[in-house]
Amino acid sequence: MIAAAAFVFTIADENDTARLMADLALLLAPGDTVTLTGDLGAGKTFAARALIRYLAGDDALEVPSPTFTLVQAYDLPSFPLLHGDLYRIADESELDEIGLAPWPEDTVTLIEWPERAASALPADRIDVTLRHEAGRGESARIATVTGFGVAAAQAARLAALRRFLEGAGLGAAQRTRMAGDASTRSYARLAHDGESLVLMNSPRRPDGPPVHDGKPYSAAVHLAEDVKPFVAIANGLRARGFSAPAIRHADLDHGFLVTEDLGSDPVVAGHPPAPIPERYEAATDWLAALHGMQLPDTLPLPLPAASHAIPRFDVDAMLVEVSLMLDWYLPDRSVTVGPRTRADFFDLWRELLITRIAAAPATWVLRDYHSPNLIWCGARDGLARVGVIDFQDTVLGPAAYDLVSLLQDARVDVSEDTEIANLVRYTRARLKADPGFDAAAFAESYAIMSAQRNTRLLGTFARLNRRDGKPHYLRHQPRIWTYLKRSLAHPALHEVRDWYAARVPAPGR
Repeated sequence: MIAAAAFVFTIADENDTARLMADLALLLAPGDTVTLTGDLGAGKTFAARALIRYLAGDDALEVPSPTFTLVQAYDLPSFPLLHGDLYRIADESELDEIGLAPWPEDTVTLIEWPERAASALPADRIDVTLRHEAGRGESARIATVTGFGVAAAQAARLAALRRFLEGAGLGAAQRTRMAGDASTRSYARLAHDGESLVLMNSPRRPDGPPVHDGKPYSAAVHLAEDVKPFVAIANGLRARGFSAPAIRHADLDHGFLVTEDLGSDPVVAGHPPAPIPERYEAATDWLAALHGMQLPDTLPLPLPAASHAIPRFDVDAMLVEVSLMLDWYLPDRSVTVGPRTRADFFDLWRELLITRIAAAPATWVLRDYHSPNLIWCGARDGLARVGVIDFQDTVLGPAAYDLVSLLQDARVDVSEDTEIANLVRYTRARLKADPGFDAAAFAESYAIMSAQRNTRLLGTFARLNRRDGKPHYLRHQPRIWTYLKRSLAHPALHEVRDWYAARVPAPGR
């Protein structure tokens, strides 16, 4: 049995309450339960509103007390939330009438007056108890945050986060929710003394089930396990004149960072969004410049005698990635994957990658160099106008990979004309810097890495839907399919093209 963990915070006023609830909200995920305990007038409903408004990214959102409706549902950007008030129920036998029995598992559940149904509460939960502190004013409170069961770790992380922010002089900063991604990381924008900063919450990645040589998927494909690679790569890029966020404050053990805010000006525009030509050209030039440099495979960390060794994007890792098509995409399209199908698939890909990719020159591959992670810093000059984020999974691999990420953006339609124009632009820039650059070999590598990446993405988006309950990623699959068909037209991929034509159906629409 996991011991409960309790932490006490002194709250001066309602702004302090809102900051506490914003910090707690940063750590929540679907399935979490938060209970609010305290006497009448202790501030439970204000705390609930603060948490919901933070998650909604809307300080003016109408958040009615559910005293009479008992439960109010919210479809928030990150996840759904149920706000319940149990004051008017007699006991836990009434929970099924208001949709709380069985207890919700795919939403965040926020409950006032939990003591009315104490025996029905989940064993894993966070309780926030608010009480007046005599002699310190009407708005002063003592907040005791207790984590029960596995949520004890969340309560401890909340305490560590608040110590980190106080130590950085940012305890009183205004918090604003930022959009996250498909990872376990979460972000907030901090406003303090007229400056905007970004808070990153990057907990250590938990190990999943073994998928290759006893390793979980994340380790097999060399995804970052903690925040240290982000810091090392950020500093490495900045040292070479590129616009990665400056690290202002760091707690590498807990995975908290405060970084420079590069802004939110994108490299795409319109509805639906499409590439802004000047910005995509600059992003292409950025890659050509990086790939023309001699880059180290180890970078220092701001710790005594510590460094980050950039992992190699080897053939085994690439094969594990494409296996997502067999494990998730094909079953999602009602295709049975038998042993012969699996063996033939891996034989094709292994031969292709070993003979055509393994010996190619290696460079830093940021892996997700595409529009969601590119920020236009228009006040800067030259290549510094291209700001980059989300590069913690950087590996050593083929230069073509990141150009594919940009010119076959998984979330934005990039026309074939735009793709070809920027592919030519990149090739000319590389040839200008190095007349020995092999343009034909690069074009072949580009096609192969396109097929590899898009094969993985079809499986990744199917997995996000089936395993993680994120169906909105499926809308990108038709775009990925279009890109995949483009790359399979290259002569080097004719065997893979024939195999896919016979066995891989197009995504649903």
